[in-house]
Amino acid sequence: MRLGDRIRQIRDELGLTQGQLASGSSVSQGYLSQLENGEVKNPSAAVLLRVAQAMQIDPDELFEAAGYPTVRMLRQIYQDYESTVDADLLHYLGNLPRDRQRRLLLILRGMEQVLNGSPAIGNGSDWATPEPSPPLTVRTSPQAAALKGAGSHPELTRARR
Repeated sequence: MRLGDRIRQIRDELGLTQGQLASGSSVSQGYLSQLENGEVKNPSAAVLLRVAQAMQIDPDELFEAAGYPTVRMLRQIYQDYESTVDADLLHYLGNLPRDRQRRLLLILRGMEQVLNGSPAIGNGSDWATPEPSPPLTVRTSPQAAALKGAGSHPELTRARR
């Protein structure tokens, strides 16, 4: 419904004349007539607020009819974007370092796979499903072999693939 039509409708329901509403809202009767006839394209928020107060209605009704965004309108638009995650959980996760958040995510995904009976997915490159480590081997360097009798210790190194 257009702004002017909405103002006229409410004014009629309240039994007010244009003059009474104009007087109560500190708007000239001529300007109010222009509002109701749709001749004012962009009325100020201050005028709409005064008219709404004079009619004792929620100003959002007139703001929305005039095309101004309101909190109510924005809530409807963004309601699909609201988080469905528990606020306490978000707060807890937000306070964790990024590496711990990622580990928890991996654990949760793994738990979900187990619960859903899905096969494990991934290439084994994450910490939850690590690739097998190469075996530890004991190598004796030539220097260590020469000093073996002098109480030296062999070096521990990882075998290369």
